[in-house]
Amino acid sequence: MASAETIAAASQSPNTAGMAGRYAQALLALADDRRQADPGATDRIAGDLDRLFGLWRDDANFRAFVGDPRLDAQAQRRGAFGIIERAGIGDEVRNLVGVLIANRRLWALPQVAQNFGAILAERRGQQAAEVTSAHPLSDTQRAQITARLTEAGYSGVKLTERVDPSILGGLVVRIGSRLYDSSIKSKLQRLQYALKGAA
Repeated sequence: MASAETIAAASQSPNTAGMAGRYAQALLALADDRRQADPGATDRIAGDLDRLFGLWRDDANFRAFVGDPRLDAQAQRRGAFGIIERAGIGDEVRNLVGVLIANRRLWALPQVAQNFGAILAERRGQQAAEVTSAHPLSDTQRAQITARLTEAGYSGVKLTERVDPSILGGLVVRIGSRLYDSSIKSKLQRLQYALKGAA
């Protein structure tokens, strides 16, 4: 199938930084090809990938499934395709997941989705903000973060999210060359340095 071949071939390409970036670039190239026959292809594919990423972000069982290295390709394909079918996700993203499974890289799905969103946001003149939190964000929190970044002078912000329990709480937001770190981990480190300096 052309879409799987395109993604598989581009995933081997050395000219895009990072493995997840190569898969994301391949999916975007496929979306560009599909736009000739379907002008809304890019938005549809982006929506499908966002929806799958949302399932991964919000469902601890799906996160565990995606990251489980013990599952063989057949079990991964059966589980992932079942979820994709129930969610009504299209063939392009389904084929991407199939290629990730065939290459034993299903664990990279969230990074591919985030790279795709960042590349598409840059192409559309949006600013990508990577938000790291200890727990998945709620819709309200996403809206508040976007509003705060807009107040700070960033327009057309597109959030990409990462869950990292090691930050304990708070947020780490990276947008452009700026880093805003209000994580509990950083606050504890600063307190530790201050106490060492006072001793």
